Amino acid sequence: MPADPTRPQLVLVHGSRLSSAQWLPQLPLLEPHADVRLVDLPGHGARAAEAFTLDRCVEVVDEAVRRSGARGPVVLVGHSLGGFVAMEYAARHGDALAGLVLAGASARPQGAGAAAYRVVGALTDRLGPARMTRVNDRVLHRLYPAERIDPVIAGGYWFAPTTTAWREVMDACRPASLARLACPVLLLNGRWDQFRLGVPGFRHDVPAVRVETIRGAGHLANLDQPEAFAEALLRFTREAADSAHGA
Repeated sequence: MPADPTRPQLVLVHGSRLSSAQWLPQLPLLEPHADVRLVDLPGHGARAAEAFTLDRCVEVVDEAVRRSGARGPVVLVGHSLGGFVAMEYAARHGDALAGLVLAGASARPQGAGAAAYRVVGALTDRLGPARMTRVNDRVLHRLYPAERIDPVIAGGYWFAPTTTAWREVMDACRPASLARLACPVLLLNGRWDQFRLGVPGFRHDVPAVRVETIRGAGHLANLDQPEAFAEALLRFTREAADSAHGA
């Protein structure tokens, strides 16, 4: 069957220490309405053997975007670390996108926020992968029902790139890089996500950005409220795709 050129294409990029399995709770909600392509970042999941660099991340995302773009308008979605990677991609290749969604990635990675990332990276290195795995398993199983979180956990944890990845983000990624981006941008955050505190500063740098907040959700909004997250994503995606087609 030939591709439907009006069907939205979603490229989803996971957050730090997880893999593309992070998005499994969304797939049954998204796939009836859009074609979905999942990306593993270098150092994570299927790309665990690759070194994490922003340049390589942009190449990996570009491959997924270009393949999806052959079928229809592409909306790029990144969560947390993946959001900053998506920001960097859009700054370099914004013409390939119909829309950009930054989930849990609204803060400037500078100042106090950057200090917090350094602490997390140092703690991860000090505890080591075995202890961090036990901690993550315990926390995630307390927060989420097994049927939701077990497939995500089965995708593995990827701790080795954490310090390098956030160092590159802190050095390179700035919201101001999106100031001239032509496609619409959505900041999609959980109500209790600490990154949401960066929204006013982001709006200062990118005045046209849209903002949506998901009630009852924290930093992992797609796991906290899968249905609400998917609904918000699809609303934005439909608008972006219609705009790309001149509707």
